[in-house]
Amino acid sequence: MTKNPIINALSASAYIFLVVSVMTFVTRPLRDKPDTFFAPITVLFVLTLSVAVMAYLFFYQPLLLFIDGKKKEAVDLFVKTVGIFAALTIVVLILLFSGSF
Repeated sequence: MTKNPIINALSASAYIFLVVSVMTFVTRPLRDKPDTFFAPITVLFVLTLSVAVMAYLFFYQPLLLFIDGKKKEAVDLFVKTVGIFAALTIVVLILLFSGSF
């Protein structure tokens, strides 16, 4: 991704928003139908894709920095990205529990 932890954390948040939006709107016509054999398969596909995307967003640049011998920069970038993502998560939780959504 980038060496900017804000962009990395916002990209992860945007990906989550996109996945939830697609799942909400795509499954709306299927609400009254029973789950089939393909429901858990689909969930595992989405989970696997999400893990890969999040690994790319959170670990790719820090890994490159680490491989280049810039261990402190790698750890700093990772910790800042996770910290910003945690702050975004807290904001979403506060909005959710305050009744804003």
